[in-house]
Amino acid sequence: MAGLARTALLALLMICAPLSGCVGNDDDVTMPAADDLNVMPEVWSAGEWTRVTFSAEAPLSVFVPHFLRSVNGGYVQNGTVLDLQIGDEVELEVLPSARLSNATLMLAPIGTSVFPVREAGESWGSWIARGGPGAGAANTPIAATPNNEGGALSLMRTANGSSAGEVVIAQVPLLRNVNSVFAEDQGQAQTEGWVNGRDVYDWLAMITDETPDPTDPYDGAVGYLDRWVGNAVPAYEDAIAFFSGVLEGYGLRTEVQRFQANTGWAVNICGYKDGTLAPDEWLVFGAHFDIAPPLVMTPGPDIPGYGTRVGAYDNSAGTSMILETAESLSKIETRRTMVFCLWSSEEEGLWGSRAWAQDTAELDVTVTNYVNLDMMGINWPGDWVLSCYIGPEVTPGEVIDQAEMYGLAEWIGAGELGLESQIERGWAAWLEDGESAMWTDSYVETVAIYESPTARSDHDSFQEHLDTITMGWNGVVDGYPCYHRECDKLSTMEEYMVTEGRTGEQNLVESFDVVAWWSTMTFLALDEQPILNAL
Repeated sequence: MAGLARTALLALLMICAPLSGCVGNDDDVTMPAADDLNVMPEVWSAGEWTRVTFSAEAPLSVFVPHFLRSVNGGYVQNGTVLDLQIGDEVELEVLPSARLSNATLMLAPIGTSVFPVREAGESWGSWIARGGPGAGAANTPIAATPNNEGGALSLMRTANGSSAGEVVIAQVPLLRNVNSVFAEDQGQAQTEGWVNGRDVYDWLAMITDETPDPTDPYDGAVGYLDRWVGNAVPAYEDAIAFFSGVLEGYGLRTEVQRFQANTGWAVNICGYKDGTLAPDEWLVFGAHFDIAPPLVMTPGPDIPGYGTRVGAYDNSAGTSMILETAESLSKIETRRTMVFCLWSSEEEGLWGSRAWAQDTAELDVTVTNYVNLDMMGINWPGDWVLSCYIGPEVTPGEVIDQAEMYGLAEWIGAGELGLESQIERGWAAWLEDGESAMWTDSYVETVAIYESPTARSDHDSFQEHLDTITMGWNGVVDGYPCYHRECDKLSTMEEYMVTEGRTGEQNLVESFDVVAWWSTMTFLALDEQPILNAL
């Protein structure tokens, strides 16, 4: 079995960090060989918690740069270093990328604590191909530090002022499971995993199902339509009961918060998972569940055909993403309190999230980060930009005010999701065209990470009232002709996502998969190390 495990370690090479003087130059230090490390299973399940056994046939240290946790539970952390003597055997639960073909490991002489890392905006594959830290600018390395959270595994922190030595790179093959019930053109490639795009799609299909149901006294349909703010709108109340029941079913402490908004009652639905290390620090994940009502109920310009019964893209898609990610994240122990909210009255002027933010500002808690999901789905891999927007910002153009959050978005997008080339193209598009064009025009193979000067969704409430740094995702906005119209349906979203050789459903499932993983990994990283507003 050990021999089989060693054959699974691919693309092995020696690289030496610049300016360091390699650790291996000391005659008393022996560099491990690739076949000194045994890893089982020999192929890891991509996008799923996988129990992995590490053992050694010679003394060595192995850096595991992936989300992981102890097999006995505990907090999820982004990497660790294992020191293995001959015959040692250590088990971990590892969450490998759902979208890459290999997982990277680093080997070094036993006792090594400082390791090189890739640039934020590049993949491990690109980093290895260019010679790792031996090519180009020297990256700030990362170091194993004692665990101060009660766990047994070392934590990885930036090692300013240190330099990394010689390492052996090993890559373990990844294989993502699929559900054979679905065909390739239905998004089969993204049907399994801790989170996955197919589940988001299925939530969206259920919520927006217009099939007549004569037994439903609320909206007369199988789905949850007519989610308009108002005084006891029956379909609105029906949806509130359903969504709150789903969050309660996940084991979340769920609150339905009602408040007066102009002449009507507005409602937020929030599920809380209390942290066990820093419970007064909150990470909030939100999307508005209301949809644009008919014109007669809406302040604003006289837009023919304004309003929708369905609101698939705006914002049943974001609502579906909350339900998918909350289910997975609710099952793990977290340091900080996680809050999953469905806001009401966004279409009327962010009434729901503003009321929640104003009330929360009076509590003795700190909302460290907010993640927003509004109008995502019609974007890459369709011929539209997938935008990852960060704020607040004060300096327009190339200057990045929120550099740490920007770096995290790049680290996950390029390194964990394999979007390196799309992100490079997105940065060029942002500099040349700006946000407005990316919200209206068609772009091919483009994913843009940028600081947004625009706040037309619920993240504005957090920036204004809680001074919280925010991140969110969206696709085409003003260029979507069914924006706030009756034609905003799942079938229309699929039509806009058709590309050569791929169906709209297939692309939509992959789009949801990317955002589900990007947002989930962002939450895991921020639970370990929150990023505060730099302004």
